[in-house]
Amino acid sequence: MHTKWKDSLLRGLVMVGLLSIVPAALASQAAASPKSGCLNCHHGIEPIRAPGSPMMRKIMAMGAAAGDPAGCVICHGGNPRATTKRAAHAGTFYADPGSPWINEKTCGICHRTEVRAQWASLMMTEAGKIHGTAWGAGLQGYEHIWGNYDVSNPADPHERLGTKAYQLYKAKLKALEPKVFPDRLSALPPAPSATGVTKDPRTAAFTYIRQECERCHLAVRGRQTRGDYRGMGCSACHIPYSNEGLYEGSDPTIPKDQPGHLLIHSIQATRQAKVTVHGHTYSGVPVETCTTCHDRGKRIGVSFEGLMESAYTSPWGATGQAQPKLHTKRYISMKGDIHNTKYGMICQDCHTSEDIHGDGFLAGSTLGSVEIECTDCHGTPQKDPWELPLGYGDEFGRKRGTKPRGVARTLLPFQKTGTVYPPEDGYLLSARGNPLGNVVRRGNEVIVHTAGGKDLELKPLKLLARTGGLSLNARVAMVSIGRHIDTMECYSCHAQWAPQCYGCHVKIDYSKDAEAYDWVAAGHDRLRPGHRAEARDPAPEALMIPGHVSEQRSYLRWEDPALGINGEGRVTPLIPGCQVVYTIVGPDGKTLVRNKIYRTPPGTEGAGPKGQLSINMAPVQPHTNGHARSCESCHASPKAAGYGIDGGRATGSWDAGRIVDLAAPDGTILAAHAKTQIEPIPGLVADWSRVVSERGTQLQTVGDHWTLSRPLNQAERGYLDRRGLCLGCHQEIPKASLAVSVLHHIAEVTGQLPSTPQRHANLLRKILLTAAWAQVGGMVVVVLIAAVLVMLFIRRRKRGA
Repeated sequence: MHTKWKDSLLRGLVMVGLLSIVPAALASQAAASPKSGCLNCHHGIEPIRAPGSPMMRKIMAMGAAAGDPAGCVICHGGNPRATTKRAAHAGTFYADPGSPWINEKTCGICHRTEVRAQWASLMMTEAGKIHGTAWGAGLQGYEHIWGNYDVSNPADPHERLGTKAYQLYKAKLKALEPKVFPDRLSALPPAPSATGVTKDPRTAAFTYIRQECERCHLAVRGRQTRGDYRGMGCSACHIPYSNEGLYEGSDPTIPKDQPGHLLIHSIQATRQAKVTVHGHTYSGVPVETCTTCHDRGKRIGVSFEGLMESAYTSPWGATGQAQPKLHTKRYISMKGDIHNTKYGMICQDCHTSEDIHGDGFLAGSTLGSVEIECTDCHGTPQKDPWELPLGYGDEFGRKRGTKPRGVARTLLPFQKTGTVYPPEDGYLLSARGNPLGNVVRRGNEVIVHTAGGKDLELKPLKLLARTGGLSLNARVAMVSIGRHIDTMECYSCHAQWAPQCYGCHVKIDYSKDAEAYDWVAAGHDRLRPGHRAEARDPAPEALMIPGHVSEQRSYLRWEDPALGINGEGRVTPLIPGCQVVYTIVGPDGKTLVRNKIYRTPPGTEGAGPKGQLSINMAPVQPHTNGHARSCESCHASPKAAGYGIDGGRATGSWDAGRIVDLAAPDGTILAAHAKTQIEPIPGLVADWSRVVSERGTQLQTVGDHWTLSRPLNQAERGYLDRRGLCLGCHQEIPKASLAVSVLHHIAEVTGQLPSTPQRHANLLRKILLTAAWAQVGGMVVVVLIAAVLVMLFIRRRKRGA
């Protein structure tokens, strides 16, 4: 009885977060399992879940049935009765139970649905990333045909995870965009040999993909450097790793001075999964776990935190050392996304299980997998979220429905394995028809239950509009000008900044026996007999392939991005996706191609028989939301319209190159040994930031996945461009006409000339109202005069009769 009381008290303290050191809990487990050899060695290790939690009770019950009441073997396998490490880890021992190569036997015992879906998820196939790189090398059109592994959709369409409404929605979307939703993907072709690349230099892109792009897919542990430490499969997200990769728990068998280890031996997941580190208890998957992978490409992870890649090593550290590299980069501090910085939200508070784990079917782009829209929680000034039809904000060119989506009363079965919140007035639905398990309706408000433990009360836009909670700017942008909210993504205005790395200069050198690691082959290596349970990636010497990749940029910016149209057919920010310029050095040291921009297939992307330059501007949700950008930042900006930074006039000619040395006044270079300072990039006739010309000629690709993605068209740029608007008034002010001259003189004498933007705006509003009422009044007077004349005419005719 005493032992049971002590055990219950211990579990209770852990559950309420009052214990800072959890190894004592496992001491209790060890007492319950005196024959467990695991805890004889790992006696200080943290419990994978809090003792007393439903998951831990289930693990221990299953463990007891397997002869190990501590439950270690349920996840790790091995022999708990062994007395030596060699014997304990023999047989089916899994050092990383989350590895996708074996997790059907571990995580899949309880989470079969997620494990089944993983192989079709974008985090495993990387189909979008592969397609984008192949697109930039001229190797692929719109078809999505390659992934990291051979994988096919299930034969039964009803195996797609989600509600019936969601399944129907995705089926229609697949019919609309079949090239983005393939039925199968083939394994990525091998990288070329050093001599093979001379036959077709474009195939160097396969070297680029394998050495650089694919280190993040979940079938490998990835680049084990600062900020990139993680496990595989489920462990990549659900096991905490610090940026330094050091173990900071109490297991005496795990070295604390060797990087590459988990932070502590606990699962991080939903609100109920409490993790305690150095006396601090938290829940949820930290943002920095996500940035282990989401730090390049669209960079949404680091942007969400408020980090922007920098070319500089400053500011200096305490001893004058350079800023340490994180994800092999250095950063400057920017404004983080307001969801994170003000409200403490993390990635999983918005992104659903289907967004992250996938729904079990293939997609070639994040836009194909992500089911949420801003309006799913915020609604519009005219309709609450539950009044919007399914598909709102996610139209993909289709006619918008009218039937209100309502709310859900129950969750999907797999959603119930995490924290389940009371439905109150119903769970909100995503744009595609799945219940949002952590977001509920309470009257006219929305409650967002965060994984970190907050219950945020959100007033939808309709409620704010009705109660005067919208600012003047918001009312004008979203109510007065309905086209904004009907045709634009919310983040087109609310993104405070966006990372813009213009020009990706990639050099792949096959000379001097240059080699690097093949991350795709590292995954395939585990298909060999006896290798599935390996926790570490294969040794470098085993999987080296010819070629060495170097990357550089032309320049970096972050100010208000350009605008274009995304795959859903909505106005969205654009950032450089992969503006790749290839330089390929052959095995003999001779350059095969130099500063080469490949082209897309003939007739694509607004181009003719030669195809379009394959440098790409990508539609993006920057994940930097906050106060909306100003009206002028779009309507008075050539960049916003797609014409480039300062209209593309600031930079010199990219295709001509530049020699800098002593020169005569006529430009003739005088020195015989003068060198080219800036090499030319053939075919790049406009600046990297210039998407479309003023005449409507498309200058580079916009997106490489969806048929609707494109630059703004002529009509849209016309609506947007309000540059020179001042000339409409000021060509008359102050003395171009007698009436204006008199009014200007009176205003000057009486001190009424507008001296601030607010006074200027008030004056314009007064002029607008005066002009409007004058014209309406004039029309009324004309109508009255006409009516009087008609009456007089009729009366005269009567008298004449």
